[in-house]
Amino acid sequence: MSDEAKQAAGYKSVDDHVKSGMVVGLGTGSTAYFAVERVGQKLKSGELKDLICIPTSEKTKKQAEDLGIPLCTLNEKSKLDVAIDGADAVDPNFSLIKGGGGALLREKMVEVVADKFICIVDETKLCAGLGPSFPLPVEIVPFCHEHTIRTIAALPELEGCTARLRTGDCSNNKPDGDKPAITDNGNYIVDLVFEKPIANVSAAAAALKKLVGVVEHGIFSGMTTQVIVASKDGSCRVAGEGGEKAWWASTSAL
Repeated sequence: MSDEAKQAAGYKSVDDHVKSGMVVGLGTGSTAYFAVERVGQKLKSGELKDLICIPTSEKTKKQAEDLGIPLCTLNEKSKLDVAIDGADAVDPNFSLIKGGGGALLREKMVEVVADKFICIVDETKLCAGLGPSFPLPVEIVPFCHEHTIRTIAALPELEGCTARLRTGDCSNNKPDGDKPAITDNGNYIVDLVFEKPIANVSAAAAALKKLVGVVEHGIFSGMTTQVIVASKDGSCRVAGEGGEKAWWASTSAL
C-alpha cells in the first residue's frame, strides 16, 4: 500500500482522536509513523497544546524527539487517553496480530492502559481470520530459546503452526541475517506461521501467556476501540466505535 494511503489513516487518527491536554501513546511502524508526524505538525502549529506522549519503541522515540514532541514513560503516566498504532492483521472481531516491527511488548504495555486504542491500517491488513495472512510474533527470553520454541510449537492451541526464530533486523520478519534478531528489550522473537486461521484466538493467547520463557505475544484481543482503514485511493473507512461493523467478515469481502 502506498505511503499516501498510510498517511491518510495516520493523519485521520490524530485529527479525530487527539485533543490538547491528552496523554497519547505513539505506535511503531510504517503507518504509525504518519500519526507521529501529524502530532508533531499540530504541536508546531499550535493547534495542539499540553500533550505528553509515550513512545512504544526506540525508533518512535527518536522520531518524536526529532519533531519536538514532549515524551514520558509509563513510569510517569500509567493511564493514557488514547493510543494510536498500526497492525499486521485485523480480523472481523477487531482482534489483531502485531509485532512485525518487533515492538509488541512495549506496544501492548502502552496500549492496554489507554482509554481508547485506535488501530490504523491499509485494506491489505484485513483478514477473515488471524494466522495465514501474517505470522504471529512471540517475544521470548534468549535463555534456552530452542527449548522455548519447541514448547510453543507443541501447544495444542497453536496446532499447525511452524515456529521460526527471527534473524537479522528485528524491525521486520524477513530472514535478513544469521544472528537472532534482538528486540529493544534484549529478547528474541519467534514468528509462528499458519496455513489455516487460528481456531480459537483467545485460547491461543492464553496458552502462550502461560508458558515460562514467553515474554509476550502479538495477539491483541479485546483492546481495539476503532479501526481506521485506508484504501488505495487515500480514502478511509472507519469500523468499530463511531463507525461501521466489520465489512470483511468473509473472504469474499476482501
